[in-house]
Amino acid sequence: MSSGAVARRGRPGHSLDSLLEVAVAVFIERGYDATTMDEIAGRLGVTKSAIYHHVPSKVELLRLALDRALDDLFAVTGEPGATRGPAVDRLEHVVRGSVRVLTERLPFVTLLLRVRGNTDVERAALARRREFDHVVTGLVRAAVAEGDVRPDVDPAVTGRLLFGTVNSLTEWYRPGGELSAGALADAVVTTAFAGLRTR
Repeated sequence: MSSGAVARRGRPGHSLDSLLEVAVAVFIERGYDATTMDEIAGRLGVTKSAIYHHVPSKVELLRLALDRALDDLFAVTGEPGATRGPAVDRLEHVVRGSVRVLTERLPFVTLLLRVRGNTDVERAALARRREFDHVVTGLVRAAVAEGDVRPDVDPAVTGRLLFGTVNSLTEWYRPGGELSAGALADAVVTTAFAGLRTR
């Protein structure tokens, strides 16, 4: 769990983690701009000052939430499966790992996919998303060069299509259902890579 911040203990029963979970839920329901700290405090059953014990502002809550999703996605790109071996296998590892992050951090990834660049924090998150896209496109290019991925589709388009599929899971996947995270990753990889691989 890489959030970039150590959870400080606040009032009994409320940590930075529980605060973030509630804030993300409210941001998704109402939109970041329309959400007030009063609403988050009311949902938690605490005063605003209890929230300010953990974070100085609403924008810091947003930054921490977006970083939680982005840090976990970038962590996948540094795993051994994403850095060693044929590029197509590394690409598959990144796709599987991204599905895992999505299932483990569903509200955080959902929030990340809804940011539009209205604040500096959102623009920074979008820049990191573009950086992640570049990593994926680089893996696709390498897999094409190695002869394992069909060359007749632009690598940037292939990357967008792959992650369009992964990102669409936020619309319908619900944790605790019949479909496990592993089975979900298998389904994405099987359907996507069958059309990508040259053999």
